[in-house]
Amino acid sequence: MSLRAWSRRRVQPVLALIAVLALIGIGIGIGRATTPTRLWTDQPVVSAPGATVGVPDWVRIAKAVKPAVVNISTKRVERGPDFRPDPEDPFERFFAPFFRDFGPRTVRSLGSGFIINADGHVLTNNHVVDEASEIRVRLSDGRELGARVIGRDPKTDLALLKIDAGSLPVVPLGDSAELQVGEPVMAIGNPFGLEQTVTTGIVSATGRVIGNGPYDEYIQTDASINPGNSGGPLINARGQAIGINTAIFSRSGGSIGIGFAIPVNLAKPVVTQLAETGHVVRGWLGVAIQPLTPDLAKSFGLPSAEGALVSSVVDDSPATKAGVKAGDVIVEYDGKKVARADELPKAVAATQVGRAVPITVVRDGKRLALTATIGRLADNEQAAGRPEGPSARPALGLTLERVTPELAAQLNLDRPRGVLVRGVEDDSAAANAGIRPGDVILEVDHRPVTTVADVRNAVARHPRRKPLLFRLSREGSSLYVAVAG
Repeated sequence: MSLRAWSRRRVQPVLALIAVLALIGIGIGIGRATTPTRLWTDQPVVSAPGATVGVPDWVRIAKAVKPAVVNISTKRVERGPDFRPDPEDPFERFFAPFFRDFGPRTVRSLGSGFIINADGHVLTNNHVVDEASEIRVRLSDGRELGARVIGRDPKTDLALLKIDAGSLPVVPLGDSAELQVGEPVMAIGNPFGLEQTVTTGIVSATGRVIGNGPYDEYIQTDASINPGNSGGPLINARGQAIGINTAIFSRSGGSIGIGFAIPVNLAKPVVTQLAETGHVVRGWLGVAIQPLTPDLAKSFGLPSAEGALVSSVVDDSPATKAGVKAGDVIVEYDGKKVARADELPKAVAATQVGRAVPITVVRDGKRLALTATIGRLADNEQAAGRPEGPSARPALGLTLERVTPELAAQLNLDRPRGVLVRGVEDDSAAANAGIRPGDVILEVDHRPVTTVADVRNAVARHPRRKPLLFRLSREGSSLYVAVAG
């Protein structure tokens, strides 16, 4: 099975599993000192009773909304391999003719979008228009107009286009926070180039995580969605867009009744910033976090698995200056409870840059009140040898090796530290906890380790039947793992 973003161009499938680390500072958009001009209307097509009583008036809704749904076609240039044969090499001269057909070529793709105001602003997915050299928008009345990109935001997969036309029909934007599982919805778009196609279904789930980054809170629907629907609206029973169709879960590439849409409430602040500046500014705290599992919560002496566990802190970041440390559990941010780790990135990113925000952390079983002045997220920021004697095999199922200066250089570590995991026994306690070969153990039960003996001694003195807490370095990031005792 694979998750596929839709368009007729070749698009990389999104990952099937969410990463355990999410770097705080990635989010929706910052708060505003002044009230921005709203581009859209929220006026429903039908009255409120129609949304909850009886069968939705899909015929009336489709007639009102379809004229504002557009077909988007793009052109982009793909360059082939840069093969320049050596005239002195007979082997390369022989293969040179086979590479003549691999030069630059024009690739066309199709997607969907919808008009959000009468002046010609069109909302769609970023992957529909990414790297496009030409964008054409076909209206429901047959007109085809050139479009320019006002702004794109790859992190949320949203793009705002502008066409030169006026007095256009629009799709009103609703409130995705009001969505209920089981509520009827309608998807409109251009699947496989079949324009103005309407399908209906229900909301199958909300807040769905599909491994597509820190904004994973998708609306899941069984309304039939197929390639070409990307960027089209998901409509509620009042005729308002409550989502932007974005991805599917499928074996074959076609609909199997599992589709995903970006909640419109996530899109609204992004659209506002794209319209004003062409880009999105996000708040940044500078910590890597991971979810708390019940075992991790026990290891930290917490009564429940609520909060966001800080696995590392970026040097000279707002978090460092506020006094946040690795191993802290953030339980409140800006006066609001943090129940799940995935709630924190959105809250931080929606905070105005430069604003001082109160943060409550639990450290060594005690609650501490800190204050962080939120920074601005840079585009390139994501949130942050020889064996020592015989290979050691503690009862956890690990083969370990001390990290020497030479090994640290191979592992791209800033300095020799920790103990390298060379091997993990199948079905061992360590393997079941998620420890992998190549991980570097930095701490055991909150104590730094530098030798295999340090790890062995930590395991020996740890109370039985209590989870053993490891802090690991993996591919440049750190995370905590609780191993069953």
